Amino acid sequence: MPKAKKRAANRTAKKRPKTVLVHDRMQKTYRYTLSASMGRGFDPEFEPELTPAQMLALGVFGGKYMTDCRREFPASWWRQAKLSPKGHDKSLNYFGVSAGTPLSTWRKKGWLHPDDPRGWFQWYCRYYMGRRLPEEDRRQIQRWKAFRRHKAQVERNCDTGDLFCRPRQRQALLQWAYDSRNL
Repeated sequence: MPKAKKRAANRTAKKRPKTVLVHDRMQKTYRYTLSASMGRGFDPEFEPELTPAQMLALGVFGGKYMTDCRREFPASWWRQAKLSPKGHDKSLNYFGVSAGTPLSTWRKKGWLHPDDPRGWFQWYCRYYMGRRLPEEDRRQIQRWKAFRRHKAQVERNCDTGDLFCRPRQRQALLQWAYDSRNL
């Protein structure tokens, strides 16, 4: 086949879904398929205000979250990320406070799904990349929507732009992809 025809055939051929192989401390041989384009094809009820890269650059989870998972996600996500490979460092968080509960609590409460043993943010990163797990996506989107109550509490109790009002709640909102800097 001539090169021009080959190129045309390649452009019109349906893209094959990409499979991602994960090998980190918590998942040694996990695989998932990307069935949507990165950052697109979101459920209409899910409208995060921050991308995973923006969250990492702002400072979330004390810089400790997913430090051994860099190869799974685009290098661009890590360029400005505030990371602390040695341990949680609340000074790396945007609001300089700790906000959240330990992974052990998430395990005890049954909030973790076997596909995402690190929790909501890991799910969001993989969802953003294009992985779709319909039942788990619905569950996580419902959890994300329920977290909006914290946004309403900040709006109700703080003056607009007063970033010192409710810093833990604002930090928690950042960790759920709500941009609490704008409240």
